[in-house]
Amino acid sequence: MTGNGRLDAREVRRDFPIFENNPGLVFLDSGASAQKPRQVIDAVAEFYRRDYANIHRGVYRLSARSTELYEAARETVRRFLNAPDAREIVFVRNATEAINLVAAAWGATFLRSGDEILITELEHHANIVPWQMLRDRLGCRLVVAPIDETGGLDLAALEARIGPRTRLIAVTHLANAIGTLVPVESIARLARKAGAKLLVDGSQAAPRLPVDVQAIGCDFYVFTGHKTYGPTGAGVLWARRELLESMPPYQTGGDMILEVTFEKTTFQEPPARFEAGTPDIAAVVGLARALEYIESLGRSAVLAHEEALTGYGVDRLSSMPGVRLVGAGQRRLAILSFEVEGIHPHDLATVLDRNGVAVRAGHHCAQPLMEKLGLAATTRASLGVYNDESDIDALGAAIRDAQRMFG
Repeated sequence: MTGNGRLDAREVRRDFPIFENNPGLVFLDSGASAQKPRQVIDAVAEFYRRDYANIHRGVYRLSARSTELYEAARETVRRFLNAPDAREIVFVRNATEAINLVAAAWGATFLRSGDEILITELEHHANIVPWQMLRDRLGCRLVVAPIDETGGLDLAALEARIGPRTRLIAVTHLANAIGTLVPVESIARLARKAGAKLLVDGSQAAPRLPVDVQAIGCDFYVFTGHKTYGPTGAGVLWARRELLESMPPYQTGGDMILEVTFEKTTFQEPPARFEAGTPDIAAVVGLARALEYIESLGRSAVLAHEEALTGYGVDRLSSMPGVRLVGAGQRRLAILSFEVEGIHPHDLATVLDRNGVAVRAGHHCAQPLMEKLGLAATTRASLGVYNDESDIDALGAAIRDAQRMFG
């Protein structure tokens, strides 16, 4: 942070050892997985050095300390999401597992043949495939709301697709492939009016938006730790407590039971009911430290920084001959998905890498969206707190180099 409360990416970058160990690196792939600050790396290492033991089961002090850190992380996540109750926070491996948990535990219990699940054309495969599986198993209908010609969600078309059999609406908060910001608060109002539940995939939103599940009005919110500057192996499902209490276990095994006999098993209350077996304890500890790190930067400052940098990137790429920026509606954030005339995205990404610029090329786990856009793939630059205008300039210079090479 600078003295005027603005985020200084050059100062922030000093917190991330990856840049010290890779001089000249321009990392523009945080949408896939963000880099880790030393505060997170040190927290994980220190946990293993000083506090590690299995949780919830041991009566000795080391196990108690480990358990305290794990449960303190649950409270950290609660604050981060402004959830009403820490018991509504379920730790999973990632957002993908969180969505699968909802599909398997809530969906399979409460949906019936003919019920409808409404998603959008913007979704990541993780918010498509679990519902397809449920559809095929139960005989539900999967309804898809379209995007408009600008790449934004067509909210009127979504509303028109809500019917008397709509039971669940599942939408991204921020589209990973093109950067469209989705009006989830408006969708929540539509869901409540229809008596449907709303699941929001916040994987891209959590690192850069001040997420407030109570203000949104959703029923389920998921995000993943590795995109929020935390370790891989830890993700979050938030769900309203009454929903968690009504859901059967997703997986079974140790640490989620009250009593087991050969005749019958009784299960713990949420969230323990959904955390079978030994979790990635260190990753959860690291996730908590990552969320605290984001808070230390100031979530409004992070958002303002990435909004400004997104605008700079849009202006820079849009002014380059032969470069076409894929539309993302009225409000784009943190993701610049583009194509360069005459250069395949994979070839372009290879040349950019030779210039020290790391980007993602492909369909970005959003093949239906790519098909809608008439594209096989795009090149995607995605931003983080350590990026600034110089990174966008380096991207532009590397694109010009590729154009010269393929021209």
